[in-house]
Amino acid sequence: MKKFLFVTAAAALAMVGCSDSGASGGGEEFPQKNLEVVAPASPGGGWDLTARSVQKLLQDNDLVEENITVSNKPGGGGEVGWKYLQGQDAHTLAVNSSLVLTNELLGSSELTYEDFTPLATLATEWQSLAVAPDSEYQSLEDLMNQMKKDPSSINIGVGPALGNDDHLSLVQAAKEFGVDPKKLNFLVYEGGGDVVTALLGGHVDVVTTSLSEVKEQHLADKVNILAVSSSERLEELDDVPTYKEQGVDMEFPHWRGIMGPPDMTEEEIAFWDEKLGAMVETDQWNEVMENNDWSGFYKNSEETQQFMEEQHELYTTLVEESGMAK
Repeated sequence: MKKFLFVTAAAALAMVGCSDSGASGGGEEFPQKNLEVVAPASPGGGWDLTARSVQKLLQDNDLVEENITVSNKPGGGGEVGWKYLQGQDAHTLAVNSSLVLTNELLGSSELTYEDFTPLATLATEWQSLAVAPDSEYQSLEDLMNQMKKDPSSINIGVGPALGNDDHLSLVQAAKEFGVDPKKLNFLVYEGGGDVVTALLGGHVDVVTTSLSEVKEQHLADKVNILAVSSSERLEELDDVPTYKEQGVDMEFPHWRGIMGPPDMTEEEIAFWDEKLGAMVETDQWNEVMENNDWSGFYKNSEETQQFMEEQHELYTTLVEESGMAK
């Protein structure tokens, strides 16, 4: 939770002379030592890429003077890295995603987003729903009508586990269309690549996965994306309609963000607001997003706090509707 700092007039005058990097408790300038970004996963993958991009861009653009290290702390769907963050000060940040919400809702963790200080939402991937080119379901309406008629008749590929964004995005879409998500037939695979392989091999009728897993196959006419979860059509896939324009009122980001340890001061939060806000304005950050099929989704600390509250409410509902609530 945010910690408000009350200072005397004398202390306030002393702080005027501080540099624009801010101050921590006691009027001391922040930061005072090297910085750390935790990727709560092994090297490779989205969390690690996000952490290393933040490290590189903050240093390459001279946004911070201190050295920044990336620490990989895999385990427990983020649990190990986030538990480590709990015991650190504001010189350590960690990458997060919706798992910081769903782990607790699914009963796999006692940690919640309220145990940390939200600092920024950086970017998002969008979710997609895809079928084979020769599928009998050539539109979202065709597929949803069949799901409504006989939910168990459609084999749905998802990975690597139920309760993730790939799964819950379709839970929301089904619910919006009047389909009972508990009756849907999900087949779980190890990851997004395995899910797409299953679709190409005819083992499933449809897949729900991150857009990056099927974008190139769609452009090569190997799969047909029926819907994306963005609010508007994406420039590079302007032939793919959104859920919204097909009558399913939803927008579902697969976001990644940055959070700090609990009890950060307002000055420490302001420091990271300034630095991360400047980072996402750089050309290099735009290149990172373009190279990884991410979309801009920046929110500062205050906006991220509100966003997390809204997301927690949404995910609570979706987990309950999926029948997975603990």
